[in-house]
Amino acid sequence: MINQAFELETAAHPENLKRVVIEPVTRVEGHGKVTLLLDEDNRVHQARFHIVEFRGFEKFIQGRPFWEVPVIVQRLCGICPVSHNLGAAKAMDMIVGAKLTPTAEKLRRLMHLGQVLQSHALHFYYLASPDLLFGFDSEVARRNIAGIAAAYPEIARQGVALRKFGQEIIRLTSGKRVHGTGAVPGGVNKNLSLAERDGLLKDIDQVIAWSQDAVNLIRKVYGERPDFHDGFGYFKSSFMSLVREDGALDLYHGGLRAKDQNDQLIFDHLDYSRYWDYVHEEVRPWSYMKFPFIRSMGRENGWYRVGPLARINNCDFIPTPLAEAERKIFREYGGGKAIHSTLAYHWARMIEMLHCAEGIKDLLHDGDLQGDELVTTGERSLRGVGVIEAPRGTLIHHYRINEDELIVRANLIVSTTHNNQAMNEAVRQVALKYLDGNELTEGLLNHIEVAIRAFDPCLSCATHALGKMPLEVELWDAEGRVIDRLARSGLGSCGV
Repeated sequence: MINQAFELETAAHPENLKRVVIEPVTRVEGHGKVTLLLDEDNRVHQARFHIVEFRGFEKFIQGRPFWEVPVIVQRLCGICPVSHNLGAAKAMDMIVGAKLTPTAEKLRRLMHLGQVLQSHALHFYYLASPDLLFGFDSEVARRNIAGIAAAYPEIARQGVALRKFGQEIIRLTSGKRVHGTGAVPGGVNKNLSLAERDGLLKDIDQVIAWSQDAVNLIRKVYGERPDFHDGFGYFKSSFMSLVREDGALDLYHGGLRAKDQNDQLIFDHLDYSRYWDYVHEEVRPWSYMKFPFIRSMGRENGWYRVGPLARINNCDFIPTPLAEAERKIFREYGGGKAIHSTLAYHWARMIEMLHCAEGIKDLLHDGDLQGDELVTTGERSLRGVGVIEAPRGTLIHHYRINEDELIVRANLIVSTTHNNQAMNEAVRQVALKYLDGNELTEGLLNHIEVAIRAFDPCLSCATHALGKMPLEVELWDAEGRVIDRLARSGLGSCGV
C-alpha cells in the first residue's frame, strides 16, 4: 500500500491560514494531491485538487511517423491503454482515408468492450468498494482489496474474475493484455479464431450474471442511505458524451451530445472532427491538467462532466436488454430527470459494465469476427481526429501530419481532463460540508478522496498542459509576507 500522510502548516500565509495537504490521493491511477486552506476555526477558505505530474506525450511524438502513434500513446497508462490505442487509431483512420470493414470495426468494438469491462471491475471492486462496504471513516488498514477479500470473499472473487475476463478479450484481440498492437491505421492486425471465440463464450453467461450482481449490489448500497448518497459531494452540472445516431449509448462511436444542468440540450449529434468549435481549453497555474469548457457557455459556466454518469444521463436508451432495464430503474430513481449525485457514478458504472458483458456476448456470435479483410485505406488527409468513450469518459485524440507523414501537432483531451473542474467542485462541496469547523481526522479527509475516486480519475492520462506552462514565483520574507511576485500565464487554446 502507498503510505499516505496529510500535512498541516500554520506559517507563511498572508492571511494566516492553515494549509492542509492530502498527498498522495490514494486508490486512484497516477499522482495527485488536495490542498485545503483553513482559518483558525477550521473554516474552509479554499479547496483544490492538484495534478502534480507531467507526461509530455503531445510534444515528444512530434516528428514520429503517424503509423507509430497508436502504439506509442497507449503508454500513457497501464490501466486504459486500449482506449488510447483505439482513439489514436480512429484519428489515423481519417489520415489514411479508411472506411473500416465490418470485421475491423467489430473486432475494435469487442476489444473496447473488454477494456471498459475490466476497467470498471477494477475500479469498483479494488478501489471503490472498501469505502462503500466498510464506510468512509472505517479503519484505514481495512479499506483496501485485502480487507474486501477477508470480509466479502465472494465479492472479491467476482471482481478478480470479471477483470480477468476483460483482459483476456484484450489479449485475444490486441495481442497482449497491456499495451497490445491490435488497432492499426485503417483497421486491425488480426481476427478472432473460432477456438478463441469458443473459449470466451464458455464463460460469458457467468460474466453477465456477475455483472448483474454488481448492479444489484451498488443499487442496494445506494438505497440503504439514499439521502446521504444523494447529497454527498452534490452539485449540478452539464454533461457531455457520444451517442449513436438513434440516441442510444455507444461507447465506440457516435456524435457529441451535451445537456445543461436542467437536462436541456446544448448541442446534439455533433461531428467530433471539429470538436474545437464547441470545446475550448485553458490551463491554470496550480495544475498540470487542462480545464475544458463549452465555448457557447463561457469558461465560468461551460464546464461539464463526462463518464458513466454523463453517458447514462445523456443517452435515450441502452441497446442491450438487461442494462436498459437497469437504466430505467436508475432514471426512475431520479424522477425521470438527470441524476447529479457524485456517488451515482458508481451505480452508472456498473450498469455500463453489464452492458459491456451483454455486448460482448452479442459480438461473439457475429461471424464477421472471423473475416479476413482487416485493413483498408483511401485518400490521405493531413489531419485526424479520433473520439471514443473511454471507461472514464469522452477521449479526444487529434493529430496533424506534414507531407512527409510525420506528426507536427498533437492534442489530447482525456476523460479525466474533461472532469477536472467537476472534481474540484466535488472536493469543495465535501470540504465545506464535512470538514468545515470540525477537527480534522483521517476519516474526514478520506471523504474528500471518496469524492475524487467516484470519477475514477486516471491522473497519468490527464496531465497535458497546453501552450506555455504556467509559472508563478513568490518571494517571502522571514515574517511570512510576500515581498515580490512574478507570474507567467499558461492560458492556451487547442491546437488545430
